[in-house]
Amino acid sequence: MALLLAGAMVLTACGSGDNSSGDRRAVSSDTRKGQGSTGGGQPAPDGAAPDGAAPEKGRSAAPTGESGDVARLDVPAPDYLSTFALDVDTASYGYARRTLGDGRLPSPEEVRPEEFVNSFRQGYERPKGPGFSVNVDGARIGSGKGGGGGTGASDWSLLRVGLATEAAPSTAERPPAALTFVVDISGSMAETGRLDLVRKSLTILADELRDDDSISLVTFSDEAETRLPMTRIKGNRNRIKDVVGEMRPDQSTNVEAGITRGYEESVEGHRKGATNRVVLLSDALANTGDTEADGILEKIDSTRREYGITLFGVGVGSDYGDAFMEQLTNKGDGNTTYVGDEAQARKVFVDQLPAHLEIRARDAKAQVAFDRKAVKSFRLIGYENRKVADEDFRDDSVDGGEVGPGHTVTALYAVRLREGASGTVAKATVRWLDPKTREAQEETGTATTGAIDGSLWGGAGERLQVAAVAVYFADHLRGGDLPGAPGLDELASRADGLAETTEDSSVTKLAKAIGQADRIERGSGTDDEPEPGEGEIG
Repeated sequence: MALLLAGAMVLTACGSGDNSSGDRRAVSSDTRKGQGSTGGGQPAPDGAAPDGAAPEKGRSAAPTGESGDVARLDVPAPDYLSTFALDVDTASYGYARRTLGDGRLPSPEEVRPEEFVNSFRQGYERPKGPGFSVNVDGARIGSGKGGGGGTGASDWSLLRVGLATEAAPSTAERPPAALTFVVDISGSMAETGRLDLVRKSLTILADELRDDDSISLVTFSDEAETRLPMTRIKGNRNRIKDVVGEMRPDQSTNVEAGITRGYEESVEGHRKGATNRVVLLSDALANTGDTEADGILEKIDSTRREYGITLFGVGVGSDYGDAFMEQLTNKGDGNTTYVGDEAQARKVFVDQLPAHLEIRARDAKAQVAFDRKAVKSFRLIGYENRKVADEDFRDDSVDGGEVGPGHTVTALYAVRLREGASGTVAKATVRWLDPKTREAQEETGTATTGAIDGSLWGGAGERLQVAAVAVYFADHLRGGDLPGAPGLDELASRADGLAETTEDSSVTKLAKAIGQADRIERGSGTDDEPEPGEGEIG
């Protein structure tokens, strides 16, 4: 009996809680490790199993005593909460497209599904003021592979949690910017599409920034050097272009020296009331100095926090340190993107960066509470690097994500409903700190079974279908097993159809990337010209 009780204690999941925006409740600290490529929450408990029925896979059977009576153990129910920091990065998708265009499959560890999904417009209703709108919808996946238990995907749904901020202000309406550019001029940046692209990007930006904006320029190879102290744009555009044009590839890659000097320059030229930001442009192949993101950012941590300086990363190059750049920007309260040619550089540095400079939400986190009466199990797709312990959702000292104006953040869940379920499926809450007052705020949205009852393919909205294609594509590239996953040929066909109905060129590029992956996997390679990444910010 003692052995049976001990075994049950080990096998039974723990942690439950209420994510209402009122009083804080104790919730599970389980961060749901080791749950496969898609992550996600623990299976929800069913009612009592029918006589003679085996327990559902993933659950432990209740121990029985010698008399056959069920032993009553005072243990918490499985965890119905999913908590993560918001993330607006898109570099993983951009770099994957570049890699596929070069005739190679991206490494599974470089594929982050949330960044694939966040590279596309979602069509969410935006709030009319500061804060977030919370949109929760979904659709039934329908039959397909991978549902488990021989049921296909007939009892699975795709749930979309979408968060959006107010549209970005016009260039004239935003606060002035004080930008410190930290540029990698190491030997590896000599490759076409690296330092030459950075020079073009900064030259374009010098013409587009406002007269009251300021920039400084730091370069690094084995050491860091300040090429331009913080300088107002007005009257200095030609001087700035001359300094940018003088950059040439040098030696090794000491990212630590570059970022440290960059933050020193940003503090030296700090402007009250302006948006102060460090922008790192690099292939992120650090090989000199401290090459760990934690160690690098620890050296400038107090400065970063005191002055509120965020780090924005722009990746370049066919051989790119994607994971390293993501770690730097995640821990540096910023985000990252990837550019592959001048058109994409213009999109990032002209159309997006100036409008998205301002921070609208700091340390933003989301928590989704699933209703155990309706939900049998759920899986969060992606966000492995952004998970937050459930009890830390309302602990505002725990780092979250920074979100600017005009951004959208999407999380997709594979949700298995109970037979005959009705009513609430999930309640999503986003919590963030006002960037000026540091006061915590929350917004909540709810989805019922009626909101996710339609068919995904053909029945759901076009933007939800685009998100589904993107997430299935990402999951395939990293060897996942999402329920109802179509093959690459079917995904490419669906993307082609959606590109036509949405008249969205980014969806056309998605279809092309899926087709490239399909041909590479079948061993036929690709005849397409290499194509740059999307370079989306939000």
